[in-house]
Amino acid sequence: MTAVRQTVLEIADLTVARGEHFQLRVPHLEARSGETLAILGPNGAGKSTLLEVLALLRLPDQGKVSFLGAPVRGHRQRLQFRRRISLAMQDPFLLSGCVIDNVALPLKLRGGNREEARQHARFWLERFGIPHLSERQAHSLSGGEARRASLARALVSDPALLLLDEPFSALDPPSRDGLLRDFQHALTPHTAVILVTHDRSVALSLAQQVAVLAAGRVQQVGSTEEVFRQPACETVAELVGLETILSGPVTACEYGLCRVEVSPGVGVEASGESVPGDYVTLCVHPEEVTIERQSDPSRTTARNVFDARIRSITPHGPGRRVEMECPFPLVALVTRRSAELLALKPGEVVSASFKASAVHVFPSRHAHD
Repeated sequence: MTAVRQTVLEIADLTVARGEHFQLRVPHLEARSGETLAILGPNGAGKSTLLEVLALLRLPDQGKVSFLGAPVRGHRQRLQFRRRISLAMQDPFLLSGCVIDNVALPLKLRGGNREEARQHARFWLERFGIPHLSERQAHSLSGGEARRASLARALVSDPALLLLDEPFSALDPPSRDGLLRDFQHALTPHTAVILVTHDRSVALSLAQQVAVLAAGRVQQVGSTEEVFRQPACETVAELVGLETILSGPVTACEYGLCRVEVSPGVGVEASGESVPGDYVTLCVHPEEVTIERQSDPSRTTARNVFDARIRSITPHGPGRRVEMECPFPLVALVTRRSAELLALKPGEVVSASFKASAVHVFPSRHAHD
């Protein structure tokens, strides 16, 4: 049986002015128990301003904020609700003293018994794999250990809402990956999590829902799969890591296939319904691009096959990122093994192909000049 997701925090028609020239506008956003919502955006997008509203540290200039179904109004009510909210930031902000006292601090501030608070803190230190550090001085911890202690402290009070502000950044990959796994295992099904980040890989690892924020506006909200596979606009496509972004007029469309002229005399076929003359933008997912030494029409069902000159080959996680020109810019992600078997080298010409179903299409914001 699927668990019922309770709406913990909801904002609607929110407007917040910051200075004379920046205004944050969010039509609707909600965080539900047992889910992680990632607010993904670049620096200057308005993430910090939004975080202040989500933490009930700032009321919007306009709009409605509800917590556990009740409208948030006035200082007294905000203070009451904030006792059900925890925040973990990139800087752990650990106090002087031992680790276990840092983790137990939220319970002691609420008037809890010292020994009971420490016992509960030990439980969370176990969940994050650092019980052996309980009596260590907090200032002696490594960066990764301090992040673990900070997240344990954020969860020790059993919050209804947990806010994360880049707590996984600036860590070496093994430390970050291990912390992400332990954090996922530590979460309780009744806690809603909102993660504020510019790192799409962290959003992909943790979030079930993603809201993309840019220039103070929410560009798209949806499931992680939807936002990353079907971006609503070019801004979202760039933020989720799609590098092959092309625009052009639709020259033909029939039987669920459209042909788009992306450069003079060069067409790309994509699945979808459009009208000839429409100006659209295409995104090609890099993992859907196949590279071969020679094209063989009898061995592929791909609608798009191009001769491509390799411009660069760079490591990308466990695989390789291959940048090509064919004649438009095209990026592929291939396994290290594939790159070695094909003996790929910059300057060589290969055959690059991708299916029409691998191309995502949306209306272009700018008409063709």
